[in-house]
Parts: sequence; C-alpha cells; structure tokens
Amino acid sequence: MLKRLILIAIIVSSGNSFLQAQGLLEEKNNFTKQDTLRGTITPERSWWDLTYYHLNIKVEPEIKFISGSNTIQYKVIDSQKDLQIDLQAPLKITKVVQDGEELNIVNDGNAHFIKLNSVQDIGSIKTIEIFYEGNPKEAVRAPWDGGFSWKKDGNGNDFVATSCQGLGASVWWPCKDHMYDEVDSMLISVNTPKGLMDVSNGRLRSVEQYGDTKTFSWFVDNPINNYGVNVNIADYAHFSEVYDGENGNLDMDYYVLKDNLEKAKEHFKDAPKMMKAFEYWFGPYPFYKDGYKLVEVPYLGMEHQSSVTYGNKYMKGYLGRDLSGTGWGLKSDFIIIHESGHEWFANNITYKDIADMWIHEGFTAYSENLFVDYYYGKEASADYVIGTRQNIRNDRPIIGYYNVNKEGSGDMYPKGANMLHTLRQLIENDEKWRQILRGLNRTFYHQTVTTQQIEDYLSKETGIDLTAFFNQYLRTTEIPTLEYKIENKELKYRWTHIVDQFDMPIQVTINDKEQWIFPTAQWKTMPIEYNNPVLKVDRNFYVDVNKI
Repeated sequence: MLKRLILIAIIVSSGNSFLQAQGLLEEKNNFTKQDTLRGTITPERSWWDLTYYHLNIKVEPEIKFISGSNTIQYKVIDSQKDLQIDLQAPLKITKVVQDGEELNIVNDGNAHFIKLNSVQDIGSIKTIEIFYEGNPKEAVRAPWDGGFSWKKDGNGNDFVATSCQGLGASVWWPCKDHMYDEVDSMLISVNTPKGLMDVSNGRLRSVEQYGDTKTFSWFVDNPINNYGVNVNIADYAHFSEVYDGENGNLDMDYYVLKDNLEKAKEHFKDAPKMMKAFEYWFGPYPFYKDGYKLVEVPYLGMEHQSSVTYGNKYMKGYLGRDLSGTGWGLKSDFIIIHESGHEWFANNITYKDIADMWIHEGFTAYSENLFVDYYYGKEASADYVIGTRQNIRNDRPIIGYYNVNKEGSGDMYPKGANMLHTLRQLIENDEKWRQILRGLNRTFYHQTVTTQQIEDYLSKETGIDLTAFFNQYLRTTEIPTLEYKIENKELKYRWTHIVDQFDMPIQVTINDKEQWIFPTAQWKTMPIEYNNPVLKVDRNFYVDVNKI
C-alpha cells in the first residue's frame, strides 16, 4: 500500500497526537484498482455471508514469522463460483482446501480469488480453509502505521502485538477484509514460545502444551469486526474483578507485564469508573458474553473488541498531556477512557465503509467529554470538549471517499465531538439526549451501519430535520459564521459560510438576557431595548462569530 503519511509530525507537535485509527489519517486522492478491490463490496464478496472463523496460527518472534490457517464458515446467499479472500504481501497463501480438495487461486495484488469447484446451493453452509505463512508487515509506528510490533520487555522477553485499523486485518491474516460483513463468532488459537502467553479477544477456552510451546485458544461469542481481532504475546501477569453492571456481573480482566502488576492494580481503577459512566450514557456494555479485558502492549493502544489494548505508560491524560488544555483531561487515563468508549462506537456500532469512520471516532471523542460530565459536571465537560477545538484544522471534510478504503479528515475526532456537543444544545433536554444515545446503541446493537442510518435516527429521535446540520459539519470544511451588526437599537444577523438550507437556531446573551435567535442565510432584524448592547454567543455551539 503506497500511502503517504503526512500528519505524524503535525499531530505530535500540536499535542493532538492521538487521532487514533491510525495508519490512517493520510492524504490520498489518486486511487488504484487495489483500493477498489479492498474498499468495494465486490461480486466475489457479496454472495457469501460470514458465520464463523477459526484463526489458528503459530507466532515465532525470533524470526518474526507467522504461519497457520483460517477456517472460514459461510452461508451461501447467491450462486457464484469465485470467492475473494484478502491477504497482504509479503504474506502468502500456500493452499486453499474445500471438501478435501485443493482449489485454484488467482492472485491480484492483495486480493485472492478462489476458484470453487462448483456453484454452491443458496442457503447452504460451507467451509473453506486458507493456509498461509510469512513475515508480516512490521509496524513502523503502531498503531498509526500498524502490523506486527516485535518488541522486548524490560527483562528481555518477547513483547508482541498486532494493530491494523485502516491498514486492514489482511495485513496479518487472510479474511474477508471489508467492514460490512462481521463474522458471527470466532475462535482464535495462537501458539506462543516457551514462557509466554497470548491474550486475544473473547474468553480463554483452552491452553494446550506442544513441547516447549503453548497454544492459547480464545472464543469470541459476539459479532466482531476484522480490525478488532488481535494477538498480544508477553510474559503477562493477570488480575481481575467482577463489575456489577446493568446486565449483571461483568468480568473485567487485566493483563500487564509482570513488573507493572502493582502499578496497574492502582492505575486501572479508571476502568470500572469508565464502565459506570458509559453504561449510564450509552447503555449496557455490549459484550457481556465475552467480558472486558485491558491488555498491556508495546504501543499506545487500540479498541480491539473485548481486548482493549493499553500502552499509555501508566500516565494520566494522553502520555501525561491534556489534549483539551483545560486540566480536565488529566483526571483520568485517556487511553483507558477513549479506547474503551469504542466498545460502544466501533465494536457495537460499526461503520460499513471507512469513509464513515467519524461514527467511530466522533462519538468516541465525544465520550471523553461525557466521562468528564459524569464525574465532574456539565460545565467541566463543556470546558473539555470546547478545549479540544484548538486541534481542529478544517483541512478536508470529515467524511471520506466511498468504496476505496479511504477515511476523512482527522477532524472527525475533535470536530465530530464538538458537532455532537452542539447537537446536545439544540435538544435542550439532557435526559432526552442520554436516552437518544442509549437508544442508538440499542437500535444498532451489533450492527454495521452507514452515516445515513445514523443521521436518520438522530433526526427522528430529536424531532429536528438535521440534514443541513450534518451536511455542514460532516461534508464541508466551513464553520457556520454568525454575522451580525447592531445599529439604531436593532440587531441584524444571518448565517454565512453555510450549506443550502442551514438554519440552525443558536442561543445568545444580549447584555444579561439569554435568548434564542433563528438565523438563516438572509438578514433578519430584531429590536434591542438596551443602550450599548453586548452580544455573546453561547460557547457550547461550534460556530464562528463576525461582528460587522
């Protein structure tokens, strides 16, 4: 994948270094056939529906090599004979087997077209086994440019982990690498070197000894997206607790390097605090069957489903910094809060096309603000989310290009959060807003969605036609600007830098009197009874103001 990383230096120097999701957030305007094969629901993908994976691999850190197979079970929904499997070089498929027979493969870059021996019956359940091996892409700067991270801990033990959002799960295992089709359940079996263990998604089903090595098998009982699958190998220590959640007892397990065990027992108290706040705002944790895990890794962190990875060096904030610049971000560990927020927005509600990645990142960046709200109050949370506006660049729209595996601007984090914060003001009812967020997770429970579905839901539940609102904030780089002038005891005002039909009301204070005004693209006039009036726009609205 010949992509040009342009944001890393900017991100680090600005303090907005998170912008997670990661090998992503790159500028690219020229797309290739490979982009289309990766980003489109091709005919060779559309005719079969994933039901089950068994990923069974051996990891050899000393030579940075993996080998094994993925058994894929699927339901036939249309009659076809070609099946697309994705696997990125330098990994190679060595053979494909179905019904005891080896099948032919036509390779086209990272897309591999399996030639089935016969057209398969609609409604039937079939199985195909993909064998592969090689030295997978090594992560350059995980998780922004992901793959396998091959590191050592402080005692010289191998410390290995995967991360692959945007880059794609096919960077390390063969799969149907498009987000629209989540597998219903999955078994992940990982053979590790002597003295090390693997922690993956779901619950540990078995540990089997093979000579000096062990195979750890983890079963995922819920639908899971491709990039949410992970492998984490280390000399781990384990501790756990049971959280009394909305849906009963929730197992919360923690896997950390042994030297960090005592430190983690104190620092990870942010995890149950997170769970309490997010169940309040978003509804029950979506994966009670699989439990919740926080797993230490040699990179910053990632939202792997039920196996959230952590590498924030046991600091508050983001590596000790507050991305909002207000101080509120130092009240908790940013990675624990943000990455866990993705369990609701990314892993429960998942985008179908990465162009709609704001659904993951906008809502999850907003969840940081709601965590602050739950523990420190509404004004503190407003301070936090408004503080993150300093990181908005308005370089390109939040929504990216469809069908070519291309996300939008990194503004999907702070701008997405501030868009949602603005929407909260329009509702004027915090309990209604909370029920809308909970209903969102209930309505789209364990589903893949489009932006349009989210927009339609929010318009329906708020009772507001939000078409122009979302067009403005998601599809342009323009900030709505309230232009006004005061003369002869009259206020004249209008919106500029707006899309067609944008008419968002906004709350202002004129001297000490709070009131709503209803600007449009046309000038409006209202009388003012004050001498020397001073107009202030409510800071909670993400807009610009221009006094003429």
